Amino acid sequence: MRSAYGVEMVRAAERELMARLPEGALMQRAAAGLAAACAELMGRVYGRRVVLLVGSGDNGGDALYAGARLARRGAGVTAVLLSPERTHPGGLAALRRAGGRALANRQKEDAAAVERAIRSADLVVDGIVGIGGKGGLRPDAAPLAELAEASRAAVVAVDLPSGVEADTGEVRGAAIRADLTVTFGTHKPGLLIDPAREYAGSVRLVDIGLSLPGEAEAEALQHADVAALLPVPGAESDKYRRGVVGIAAGSSRYPGAAVLAVAGALRGGAGAVRYVGPAGDAVIARFPETLVSDQGPKRAGRVQAWVVGPGAGDDAQTVAEVLAQDVPVLVDADGLRLADRDLVRARKAPTLMTPHAGEAAALLGVSRESVEAARLHSVRELAERYGATVLLKGSTTLVASPGGGPVRVNATGTSWLATAGSGDVLSGLAGSLLASGLSALDVGSVAAYLHGLAGRFAADGAPMGAHDVSESIRSAWRDVMS
Repeated sequence: MRSAYGVEMVRAAERELMARLPEGALMQRAAAGLAAACAELMGRVYGRRVVLLVGSGDNGGDALYAGARLARRGAGVTAVLLSPERTHPGGLAALRRAGGRALANRQKEDAAAVERAIRSADLVVDGIVGIGGKGGLRPDAAPLAELAEASRAAVVAVDLPSGVEADTGEVRGAAIRADLTVTFGTHKPGLLIDPAREYAGSVRLVDIGLSLPGEAEAEALQHADVAALLPVPGAESDKYRRGVVGIAAGSSRYPGAAVLAVAGALRGGAGAVRYVGPAGDAVIARFPETLVSDQGPKRAGRVQAWVVGPGAGDDAQTVAEVLAQDVPVLVDADGLRLADRDLVRARKAPTLMTPHAGEAAALLGVSRESVEAARLHSVRELAERYGATVLLKGSTTLVASPGGGPVRVNATGTSWLATAGSGDVLSGLAGSLLASGLSALDVGSVAAYLHGLAGRFAADGAPMGAHDVSESIRSAWRDVMS
């Protein structure tokens, strides 16, 4: 599992470690890892042209020491100093001893030289702002970000792209767009969560010896974590012991939503799927193994979990009936709009809500743009308002529990998943896992992981439909378990 820690915890761990090490040793560890990553990215160091964008913080020092290492290997290294009077003195001295040069970005006579250096560089190293930066790049630094992006150079960010916010993943102004981010000690939430994640490029973690025993702000499951959570039937299992999931979805106008939710549920590990709603004929024609009823959720028979909402239209009564039952419930699509917040908050059994950004915005009473700009804040706010676990769909899916704790982040998806019905498949898959007995947090995390992976397999670089995603869930499951 990849864990991401907040700025204050990282700084506390760095202070504790620096107290036990010789002065400057921690920065040298970071610089060595940074220089190695830069060298690997360039392929050849000798003769390469490297530009360091150096701010006044410690990551400016990291960049300077790394530049010195590259200069000693034959690279031509130029440091652009944004605050010459506050530049790390030891790092600047080391660069000059190694044959590097420095330009003061604030001096008008150097402006043309700075531009020429960046435009002709093979590699630009972003050491402008550290993990404490807020509110985007300052006016004197923003043009450098534009020059770096317009150049042919590869861009490497030191610890975090300058201009993005480490703790939230928000980007509130101009920021560096990196091809590679070399981060030290631990991931930071902004490296996992959009929109900041889009600025980070590939991320390489360098171990510098930090000890971080406290609770992470965010975490991302890997294959092994998902494999450990997936339900596997035992020798004595039967369909009821494996769990029965109820699907209350679809309408005369949207029968396909019911079919797709059932498709996802049948591939999610539950022993049986009960469908309730007006699309029974369409469901049974496609999936004859489904237990179909038109008597409503109360009379459908026993289930271990419910999915309600996909394609439901304005059927508020069915949503209310499902929420009144004392089993875990997943609420999606129309169900989110129809669910009474007080009824959701009063539930004793777990509730998992799965909005996309537009639905989350409607529930929070804000614009969609506000949700997309502050995804971490939005998912936590929704979880607290409804007393429910919330899965916020998007390029990085976030899953938050109402009681706090690390937010789970998933990035296995593909942009091809932005297709009608894809969310219905996810709802069915998650509902099936919910019926197997997993916690709502684990259900959201595992379902998003499998769904995203299935989307990759189904698309394989080309357009696909939601039914293709459902068909690929088994391949994703096998890939995780192999």
